[in-house]
Amino acid sequence: MPRHLALPLTLALALPSMSAAQDSPGLWGAYDAMFRDARYIDLTHAFEPVQAVWPAFGHAQFRAATAGNAIEGYVDVGEAFTYEDHGFVATAYDLPTDQYGTQLDPPAHWNPMGATISDLPATYAIRPLVVIDISGKVAEDAGYHLQVADIDAWEAAHGRIPEGSVVMVRSDWHKRWDDIERFNQKPFPGVGLEALKLLHEERGILFHGHEPLDTDTTPDLEGEYWLMHNNYAQAEGVANLDEVPEAGALIIVGFAKPLGGTGGYARYVAVAPADWEHGVTIDEMPGAPLPTQTAPLARDEHGVMRPTPSE
Repeated sequence: MPRHLALPLTLALALPSMSAAQDSPGLWGAYDAMFRDARYIDLTHAFEPVQAVWPAFGHAQFRAATAGNAIEGYVDVGEAFTYEDHGFVATAYDLPTDQYGTQLDPPAHWNPMGATISDLPATYAIRPLVVIDISGKVAEDAGYHLQVADIDAWEAAHGRIPEGSVVMVRSDWHKRWDDIERFNQKPFPGVGLEALKLLHEERGILFHGHEPLDTDTTPDLEGEYWLMHNNYAQAEGVANLDEVPEAGALIIVGFAKPLGGTGGYARYVAVAPADWEHGVTIDEMPGAPLPTQTAPLARDEHGVMRPTPSE
């Protein structure tokens, strides 16, 4: 869909609810008009103990949380919390790195003068979403990197990339996520340095994202070096971009905020127009109450809580 049609179409779809929401205070009317019937697509891998990660970091460990202090008659030091004995459970996560799973990298990841994850402003929260599809070229050449020509082609179809937008590069590499050995092996797709410079210096985007866990496969990771040392963030390990329109959607950005963090465990959600073919609506998945599990939860061999049917 051409970009000049995408937002007007969204507005047209929302007109009935807009008129009904005119008297709503503040932004509530905008929510009813634009977001209530939109379709939501999760762009995030759930992180787990065994997954793709840079080999030098290693894998996370999940385990039952234990009491650090005793409460007489209730729990002893070192005792694991259980539903049966304490009425609740909690999980401890031993994370080898903040560069794990779907993530948001701040400049401090490479730059000693760069912003940390806790320095990122709240204005990251919601932005226009651009998806540039290079999956066809990657299917022919697994090491293909986004080029300026790919950006030009997107703009010829959809118009100029909006200033302040988030640009995600679709390669369909996320479909290899469970092939842990292959996912990080070269060749894999990336983003060329000249494309990054155009996106930031000429289009003024907020940040870009890609499906692999590295920006590029050059010997010195020139793209990531340039980004971090020029004070730009980036998203890595993004999923499901094949389910998002190339233009006309928004992205909601959420991330953990450890003080001084050099990486962020992130959650990205695309918001597409109501007539989009993928995603779920609020009516389909309202979120409250949440669904009941198919069987009682118990920890698997890696410490992950999963429904476990009784034998």
